[in-house]
Amino acid sequence: MQKLTVVTPVYNGEKFLKETIESVLNQTFKDFKYIILNDNSTDATLSILEKFQAQDDRIVIVNKVKNEGPANLRNEGIAMAETNFVALIDADDIAMPTRFEKQIKVMEANENLGLCGTWFTIFGDKKEKVIRHSVTHDELKVQMLNNCGIGNPTVMLRKNLLGDFKFENRFVPAEDYGMFCEFINKAEFYNIPESLVRYRWHPNNISQTKEENLRKSEVLIKKRQLENLGISSENKDFQFYINAVSLKRNLTFEDIKQTIKASKILKANNLKLHYCNQELLEKHIDKTILRTIRNAKIYNFEYFKYVKNESGYFSKIKFLDKVVFYLKCVF
Repeated sequence: MQKLTVVTPVYNGEKFLKETIESVLNQTFKDFKYIILNDNSTDATLSILEKFQAQDDRIVIVNKVKNEGPANLRNEGIAMAETNFVALIDADDIAMPTRFEKQIKVMEANENLGLCGTWFTIFGDKKEKVIRHSVTHDELKVQMLNNCGIGNPTVMLRKNLLGDFKFENRFVPAEDYGMFCEFINKAEFYNIPESLVRYRWHPNNISQTKEENLRKSEVLIKKRQLENLGISSENKDFQFYINAVSLKRNLTFEDIKQTIKASKILKANNLKLHYCNQELLEKHIDKTILRTIRNAKIYNFEYFKYVKNESGYFSKIKFLDKVVFYLKCVF
């Protein structure tokens, strides 16, 4: 029986699909089935798929008669998988030749590992650079409070640990962030600290075309996460708790005071609830608050006195930064 299933949703992907499929078929690890779900494409996507399928019987094509969206198609592909290991890749990205081989080796070495991602390289319409997300489970759990620390097209997951977790279509294009934030509470996560996927950036990226929904979805996902730290999503001050883990620039003096108050509550709650590593959480929150202090909307002497005498953060500011901060507040 095969060891791995690869899942790719595609909609009108004729421009880059060939490169993606070739990168999967040319992996050093060969023992997989490749499920490609065609989301009622109107371009040459289907003909491209059929040509590849005629050459390689590992490819399974699923044609949809109406557009269902990438979240639903990933869920369908995962459900179809007869293997415990499932790898994801989008129809405009490129997997490095040893990606599957290296991920399976890591997954097999730790039966509690539910998800293995990798670093990845952005290319295309943006300047090429490697995205180096957190690596260990503890680091990722804290990073997830702020942003998604897993590149979706780098994912390999263990289906028996995934259980009933699914990508939620309402969160597109942050559906991966939403699901990973739930899954990380059940199983261990790990990122291989090597770029094993090339992530293509172009004007039709769904993350760009649905940017407004991305921002709204991220807030909802963070609210759901912070409930694990004892903060009800109905809390009228919820935005201050989000500010404590995700930098918000140009806050007023009063909002910064409320954000610092929220940060102290989060630290205290985690000590009781043991949701994530306390040292890493405090380090992340402190870094966020220090940046928040430096990026205030208005500087004045009253603000300086608060930061110096009441905030609890003045001692953590570097000496030269203290001088600059003082001069900004006085002049």
